[in-house]
This record gives sequence, C-alpha cells and structure tokens, in this order.
Amino acid sequence: MEAADKLSTEEQGALIGGLHRRLIERQREELATDIQGTQGEFQFGRCRLVTPPELLKEIHS
Repeated sequence: MEAADKLSTEEQGALIGGLHRRLIERQREELATDIQGTQGEFQFGRCRLVTPPELLKEIHS
C-alpha cells in the first residue's frame, strides 16, 4: 500500500485497472473449475436437476 501511495494518480489508476483485470480472470478460472466439477458430479449421478420450488422446499425442510 505504501508503494502504491508513492505512485501518481494515473499510475495508481493503471495499477487498480490491472489488479481488477487479474481478479476477474481468477474469478473466471474458479468458476470454470466449479462448473467442471459440477458437471462431473452430474454425470456420475451425484446430483440432479431440480426446479427452484423444489430447491426451496429442500432448503426449508
């Protein structure tokens, strides 16, 4: 943080933009990994499709 404080406003903006892009990319990678895992679970019958009302009923029971 101290090093970033020494940057100009323009440089700080560029740094923030770069960090934001990295964060988005990591979130995309995590989501892709989660999707692959879930697809595998579905293929092996470890989960099933449900409607929103069915899901709510299961959550509240």
